[in-house]
Amino acid sequence: MAAPRSFLWSRRVFLSLLTVFVLLPVYVMISSSLKPLEDVSGKFEWIPSGLTVRPYFDIWETVPLADYFVNSLIVAGAATLCSVTIAVFAAYAVSRYSFRGKRLFTVTVLSTQMFPGILFLLPLFLIYVNIGNATGIALFGSRGGLILTYLTFSLPFSIWMLIGYFDSVPRDLDEAAKVDGCGPLGALFRVIVPAAIPGIVAVAVYAFMTAWGEVLFASVMTNETTRTLAVGLQGYATQNDVYWNQVMAASLVVSLPVVAGFLLLQRYLVTGLTAGAVK
Repeated sequence: MAAPRSFLWSRRVFLSLLTVFVLLPVYVMISSSLKPLEDVSGKFEWIPSGLTVRPYFDIWETVPLADYFVNSLIVAGAATLCSVTIAVFAAYAVSRYSFRGKRLFTVTVLSTQMFPGILFLLPLFLIYVNIGNATGIALFGSRGGLILTYLTFSLPFSIWMLIGYFDSVPRDLDEAAKVDGCGPLGALFRVIVPAAIPGIVAVAVYAFMTAWGEVLFASVMTNETTRTLAVGLQGYATQNDVYWNQVMAASLVVSLPVVAGFLLLQRYLVTGLTAGAVK
């Protein structure tokens, strides 16, 4: 049966309003980033009277944005790589093998998502400081310490998600790989991982986006040399003024890697998020 005309028109109106609601903040950011500072600080104009690309050049001089960019790439990339690698082995073991404490392990992994991140801030701070005092290993204020911090809340979700996805991969593939002479690791890397690429990509995107935009831990666990983009954007606010046009321009530049990666991996991401939920 064809849908009623009233339903079609209602859907069009709703989707149009939703599109405007989503794109309106983006338009405000783009238009503000192309205005001089005095125009942004004054009364807002929907149609800018004067346009300039100067803020996109000034953002690299006002604060060391390039250094923050490199720090964010290193931290987010390393956290993603470690999270995906560990999650693949852990999820495969839980999905394919029975061992004592298996149920307790899975429940513990899931229960970690119930606690807010700020609950771990002070304990991790004290642990890093004590480790540095006892061993000389500088975790506090370093990229390595921040990477370990991000693993505390990205790794449990990654493991739990990949467990569901590996469960959806037929066990007959494992048996066929063993018949062909593959061991457990051979079956994992030659059969299971290629079949689970959408789920692995979804986990990687989640881990990267979480580390890329995280502010709370980065503002405490870093210093001037290891500061990431999410914290470095605060440098555009001084005691005397806030460079709003540069803030908008820098926010757009910072968002480009995440948006580009999401668009490139959207097909895998959607498939991975939906396939892992159904066995």
